[in-house]
Amino acid sequence: MTILYGMADSGNCYKPRLLMAKLGIPFRNIEVSSHSGDTRKADYLAKNPNAMVPLLELDDGRRLAESNAILLYLAEGTRYLPQDRFERALCHQWLFFEQYSHEPYVAVRRALLTFPERAADATPERLASTLERGNKALGVMNRRLAETPFFAGSAYSVADIALYAYTHTAEEGGFQIDAYPAVADWLKRVEADPGHVPMDWLPN
Repeated sequence: MTILYGMADSGNCYKPRLLMAKLGIPFRNIEVSSHSGDTRKADYLAKNPNAMVPLLELDDGRRLAESNAILLYLAEGTRYLPQDRFERALCHQWLFFEQYSHEPYVAVRRALLTFPERAADATPERLASTLERGNKALGVMNRRLAETPFFAGSAYSVADIALYAYTHTAEEGGFQIDAYPAVADWLKRVEADPGHVPMDWLPN
């Protein structure tokens, strides 16, 4: 059976869980927490030398790291990855945006404020910087979503899964989602898509 190594409270780990739930792909979830140092233990480093989660292990033993790469692999041939060349490129564009312009600020600020082991890093300067850059990212998203219902166009895709993962918890990091009405409406559309499961969902 496919195995997903990850953390229940990580948005990056939620991404593949959400997509596999939607696709009906059975998998075993194994909790490997960076909070407790599990990702730095020798047995896990042998699987992923980068010491990060999520990590997908396929039935044949091959492994794939990086949440958005996992999304692209799982979505191949499904409605979650556009067939149109330009829309597919847009999907990739927003996946890169999520990792470079969104997650390092929106997700990191949430972590600084909610994870005790990150408290020492929550300096006033770091909090101010992540708030500023996170709001910039939300503003870019809001402008896009004022033009189109989903990031790659008219249809829900893995770009929406990737950006939903930490946007729907952004208020835990002090961001005001109601200041971005198009983003707030998009969150509702994502949650209304068939097969949606919440962040704390785990397979039986």
